[in-house]
Amino acid sequence: MVFSLIAIPSPLTTTIYLPLKSPNLYSQKHIKMSKTQCSLSVSSQSKTAQFDLKTYWTTLIGEINQELDRAVPVQYPDKIYEAMRYSVLAKGAKRSPPVMCVAACELFGGNRLAAFPTACALEMVHAASLIHDDLPCMDDDPSRRGQPSNHKIYGVDMAILAGDALFPLGFSHIVSQTPSDLVPEQRLLRVIAEIARAVGSKGMAAGQFLDLEGGPNAVEFVQEKKFGEMGECSAVCGGLLAGASDDEIQRLRRYGRAVGVLYQVVDDILEAKTMKSKFDEEEKRKKRKSYVAVYGVEKAIEVAEELRAKAKKELDGFEKYGESVVPLYSFVDYAADRGFSFGESG
Repeated sequence: MVFSLIAIPSPLTTTIYLPLKSPNLYSQKHIKMSKTQCSLSVSSQSKTAQFDLKTYWTTLIGEINQELDRAVPVQYPDKIYEAMRYSVLAKGAKRSPPVMCVAACELFGGNRLAAFPTACALEMVHAASLIHDDLPCMDDDPSRRGQPSNHKIYGVDMAILAGDALFPLGFSHIVSQTPSDLVPEQRLLRVIAEIARAVGSKGMAAGQFLDLEGGPNAVEFVQEKKFGEMGECSAVCGGLLAGASDDEIQRLRRYGRAVGVLYQVVDDILEAKTMKSKFDEEEKRKKRKSYVAVYGVEKAIEVAEELRAKAKKELDGFEKYGESVVPLYSFVDYAADRGFSFGESG
């Protein structure tokens, strides 16, 4: 696929480079999605800023990777740590949860250093959930991020243990590494409770269960819980670390959930467009409860449009923070358009 970027300027707005969508993703009926402007009111004295999401994102990926490398060192027993590192430090990982956490924290004036421990914990939890999702008894996926799934390298038994170990390591990392002079203890407790809620029986675990056992009517619940929870949790944790108000936390919650589901819906649309045969499509339909599998590509595109609009509507409530909200707007457009790659699969 070939992508290009367009800059959309407007008086009293922040200029953001938005991607022109691949012509294969959406039909002409839905081409309006390629011309979405992220409008952000700022003071007339402010200079127009040009936000480079790819640079912002890749810079954070480098910083987060360094933090993760230090957070999960190899120690005795070596094999379990090697299995943990294999997934946590996988090449090609976009680090979407930690990057969203940092961006949400900085929106409210929080220090990036205050967010890094929680950001790393979110990536640990995310990696653990992917390890378990890929298991033969779950989604039975042989590959992840362009390389063999954890259980294909280390075995099912070790993959289960690696995932089990990453969950508590994430919580421990938040408590032990967050600077106490930057984040009050009460905020950390709320962050830990938020992550625990997101991964538990009311969150991602519930989504995985209904993906396995639920009927086609469960597709919305499955998508929100299995994919929306991680985005919701990431945005909320960033806001909590920076001391956002309860109303602002609720906006972040709705925003993050919409972006998380949007990303997966677009993934499914892109995958459906590249199916090699009807057999492949049928196998995919049997395997997962997605909007594409249950309702078809056209309906999934409509859902994606609605999710993009919903996410941006929530961000409109952060207008008073000026240009600090631009990264969060940009994530929405990237989730829908995939305007650039990171040079790796995943």
